[in-house]
Amino acid sequence: MIDLAMVWACLLGFAVFAYVVLDGFDLGIGILFPFLENETNRDLAMNSIAPVWDGNETWLVLGGGGLMAAFPLAFAILMPAFYAPLTVMLLSLVFRGVAFEFRWRDSRHKKWWDRGFIVGSTVATFAQGIILGTFIQGIEVTGRRYGGGWFDWLTPFSVFTGVALISGYALLGAAWLILKTEGRLQQRLYRLILPCAIATLSAIAIVSLWTPWLSDEIADRWFSWPNIAVLWPIPMFVALLGLVLLAGIRRQREYRLFPIALSLFLLSYAGLGISMYPYMVPRHFTIHQAAAPDTSLGFLLVGTSLLLPMILGYTAYAYWVFRGKVTDQEGYH
Repeated sequence: MIDLAMVWACLLGFAVFAYVVLDGFDLGIGILFPFLENETNRDLAMNSIAPVWDGNETWLVLGGGGLMAAFPLAFAILMPAFYAPLTVMLLSLVFRGVAFEFRWRDSRHKKWWDRGFIVGSTVATFAQGIILGTFIQGIEVTGRRYGGGWFDWLTPFSVFTGVALISGYALLGAAWLILKTEGRLQQRLYRLILPCAIATLSAIAIVSLWTPWLSDEIADRWFSWPNIAVLWPIPMFVALLGLVLLAGIRRQREYRLFPIALSLFLLSYAGLGISMYPYMVPRHFTIHQAAAPDTSLGFLLVGTSLLLPMILGYTAYAYWVFRGKVTDQEGYH
């Protein structure tokens, strides 16, 4: 018999990861915007994501809607804990989208729209990192509801994960732009990506060392057998990929950098999954305890099995059609 709760947990995990890597690099471009030197470079950077940026956010809708439908208990507990950073994130994404469109339509105030794009991208990323850090460290639960305070999400660990995600998205954005540009802009990005890579690798190491101290249960999970055999290869692969990434930057291997950056995020995500499993609400409710009834999960799965291939299909088609380098003769107007 199919374990529908686990199927839905995997689907939501996939949706969240797809959002992080796809919307992550275009948020990263907004973070890097102040360092792109001139308007021509910023226009090229915008044009590299113009055909795909709004479609990337489809995965955020799927993740949030899927959590509410498939795991209503987890949704009811987690959303109050994340109200403040989640509201800030959504407003920042809206403001960023408006700035993206209006910078082409309102040339008189283009610099102000650029600033809006920068602020929206950076604040949205920081809020996502705050949410991630709060989820990892856990929240207070009373019975079947959130029992914490309004500012429980604001801790040194969550603030650090917010800053760490900014460096990670900047790495993705720089790697994407290196893949999509050439000439002086690409050389500028090779200089920008190195500090992003160093900051991201350092942040991964610090978070990895910090996380076991947040909870005795996480520490036991990391350092007990057989979990240690599954988990400890991950930091080894991260270190190896970090060396390959730095070598690729030094040798300017433009087609290698973006896949390596994605792989670093995938390994970090795998480590998070191992640390949190089997909980949907960390240290309180497991995947099965938080799941909707199987009849509801089965009904939802029928619709998702029809829609998900369509989403994957049009996403892949958009990236295929707009493959290759961007130039200043073509683009979004």
